[in-house]
Amino acid sequence: MKTLIIGGAGYIGSHVAKEFLERGHSVTVYDNLSSGLRENLLPGADFVHGDIHDLPGLTQTMRPGFDAIVHLAASKAAGESMLNPEKYSRNNISGTLGILAAATETGVKNIVFSSSAAVYGEPEYLPIDERHPTNPENYYGFTKLEIERILGWYEKLRGLRFACLRYFNAAGYDAKGTIRGLELNPANLLPVVMEVACGMRKELLVFGNDYDTPDGTCIRDYVHVSDLAEGHAIALDSIAKTGRSLTVNLGSETGSSVTEIVETARKITGRPIPARITERRPGDPAKLTASAALARELLGWRAKHSDLETLIATSWDAYRVARSVN
Repeated sequence: MKTLIIGGAGYIGSHVAKEFLERGHSVTVYDNLSSGLRENLLPGADFVHGDIHDLPGLTQTMRPGFDAIVHLAASKAAGESMLNPEKYSRNNISGTLGILAAATETGVKNIVFSSSAAVYGEPEYLPIDERHPTNPENYYGFTKLEIERILGWYEKLRGLRFACLRYFNAAGYDAKGTIRGLELNPANLLPVVMEVACGMRKELLVFGNDYDTPDGTCIRDYVHVSDLAEGHAIALDSIAKTGRSLTVNLGSETGSSVTEIVETARKITGRPIPARITERRPGDPAKLTASAALARELLGWRAKHSDLETLIATSWDAYRVARSVN
């Protein structure tokens, strides 16, 4: 299919573009490079340097006709969203409305949307499945849930088919080394661990070690970015062939604690990775893990590369090469 990947120069987006190209899709990346990187643009993909807030430019880009859009353009730091909700309203909600306006104008009928497990909020039970109540605890999660609801209305009113993919914690890098552009100002645990290992940061802050978990540190579900990329491609195939929209979790269905990640990273990198225990962060649940049973049932998707060793080894390889670390 002819596919427009909005945000396709970013960390997840570049891996999605790679997956689509390898599957034979025609790919155009649309990115303003605010967080995406030119070095993540892949041979074989067209590139348009544009912004989702430029509705005429976005519409003009879509005018030649696309079979589908993959929407990965969003601000994504949960903590920042609580301090600057205006930024998240503009980039996530208003930006998506612009994308949908351009899609309606140009007749695009399929969209794959990068959603988030943040739509669920504090877990009422584990593992979290798609029937779990949606009650976001941060404004970022609220914006993702609102976009899902908007897509539901566009399906009713405009015949738009959508796949909402609720990621858990994306991590890792392309094992073949095709994508080497590192995330800018990462806030997630694994890239921060890598930055400490590379000497880019002095130490890792561990927010609490007195949780009700085996080692006292928080447990999270980490899913390899290449598994996520495959999920986008399979989801698009599904909605295009069946004409039915879907909303599914994409997670590894296993949990790794902060301590497990740090200890495994020390073994793989051979670096000391200093870590200092500090106070808990408000709103951090002890444990979050996904059920991806619905993705298996509807898409035949399962996480294949999301074991902790692969997540850390592929991340270290990318950071080691990018930072010329021996």
